[in-house]
Amino acid sequence: MSDGVNVVKADGILEVTIDRPKANAIDLAASRRLNDIFTEFRDDKSLKIAIITGAGEKFFSPGWDLKAAAAGEASNEDWGVGGFGGLNYPRNLNKPIIAAVNGIACGGGFEVVLGTDIIVMEEHAKFALPEINVGVLPDAGTVKLRRRIPYHVAVEFLLTGRWMDATEAKHWGLANHVVPKGQSMTKAREIARQLADGPPLLFPAIKQLLRHSEMLPEHEAFQLHDSLDLVQQVIRSDDLKEGTRAFSEKRKPRWTGR
Repeated sequence: MSDGVNVVKADGILEVTIDRPKANAIDLAASRRLNDIFTEFRDDKSLKIAIITGAGEKFFSPGWDLKAAAAGEASNEDWGVGGFGGLNYPRNLNKPIIAAVNGIACGGGFEVVLGTDIIVMEEHAKFALPEINVGVLPDAGTVKLRRRIPYHVAVEFLLTGRWMDATEAKHWGLANHVVPKGQSMTKAREIARQLADGPPLLFPAIKQLLRHSEMLPEHEAFQLHDSLDLVQQVIRSDDLKEGTRAFSEKRKPRWTGR
């Protein structure tokens, strides 16, 4: 354990657990540690998928540690290259990340969840961006939430600071899966193992194309597709040939990442 963040690596899967009793709040040191972890994950070719969760049964994370703030930490600190919690705006992080939301995720904790690709929520988990109540702008939440759920739902959520439970999150497509209490890591690991067996060149290409084409008209998105290096690597890859051969031979592909 280092700065309240636990890390486990096995079979190409990185598991990151925020473990800062009592609520897994994130201070400056923990944020920088998370940034270091996700930068290493990005650059380590042996790691394919990451899962992030919180310790315990009640909190994923409430975000910024207000005790640290009261002790002198400022909101404009250098939280790390990817921003608060490492996932606000990570640089070229094209590997899939799964959030296993084991409880309350609010403020910056919810913004960490929004920085992931697949969200598994336990049935008692809930979200909020309550910064409106203290006059703070949730920057990553404001930018990202509108791109995840309908405008009128997002703007009410931001302006009121209200809570959203797991059922509503699933309704709006914000949660991929809602599972019983204590089962989020089981489901996240199941998904991670499935992804870890997939073609390693394809996931980065999908993430990069999704990220860069998010707000483009369809025609421009296809033009971008043709220009992206990661997409062209897939098109020219041995893995593409292997995939078609495996299909015709009715066997499982043997991916090489080339």
